[in-house]
Amino acid sequence: MDRIIRLAKKRNVPVLEDCAQAFLTTFQDRYVGTIGGIGCFSLQQGKHITTGEGGIVVTDDDDLARRMFLFINKGWGYGDEAPDHEFLALNYRMTELQGAVAVAQLPKLQTAVRRRTEAAVSLRAKLIGIAGIENPRVAAQSVHTYWKYCLRVDRTVIPGGAPALAVKLKERNISCAPRYIQKPAFMCRIFQEQKTFGRSRFPFTLARPEAMNYAPGRFPLTMDALDSVLVLPWNESYRSEHVEYIANGIRESVSELCQ
Repeated sequence: MDRIIRLAKKRNVPVLEDCAQAFLTTFQDRYVGTIGGIGCFSLQQGKHITTGEGGIVVTDDDDLARRMFLFINKGWGYGDEAPDHEFLALNYRMTELQGAVAVAQLPKLQTAVRRRTEAAVSLRAKLIGIAGIENPRVAAQSVHTYWKYCLRVDRTVIPGGAPALAVKLKERNISCAPRYIQKPAFMCRIFQEQKTFGRSRFPFTLARPEAMNYAPGRFPLTMDALDSVLVLPWNESYRSEHVEYIANGIRESVSELCQ
């Protein structure tokens, strides 16, 4: 982030942090979302706090705050002395009911994050030493707040890799998702066939041809990451017995696959 911030400042470009799943996460003792110019958080139903859908943006820049206020309101300056549509923008407003739900949950956030983190730290300790299983890594002076708990599964050690381990875990009623997503975004039809607005292909018409080369072979690390990741759902209601059951299930499943 430090290198990104330095580069952006030289070009006078604000940095937008996608912190959708990272409420109260810190990086080098700084809250994510407060390092760049704008931080974006999600309130979709699976996040640490939720309003069903919607989100929160934060900034300490008055000009950016004004721009964001207009952007979610069709560019219309509600409350201005002489309001007008100042630029092209969509209607991205949350309802007041959603806002009230979000505000009511904010006091619960620290407790929810603490419980998630404590359970995840416990699981990490129980999984250390299982061959072929790699836990999440946490950078120095940083705090991971665990929207999900993601494992890397080495298929050269565990036959069948993440998909095979997922089958074994589901037999034990342990919910999990191999690959996280079935394919990266650039493999979807909107990119592969440039299906956008009618037949216009816009905004692909603005891009350099080489920028639209989405051949899978160009992204070996993306493909490897998807092939090896196994995602465990996580929430603040997990107790010690849940963590113990998940850890034992992983250990037993790996043992069965490696027989």
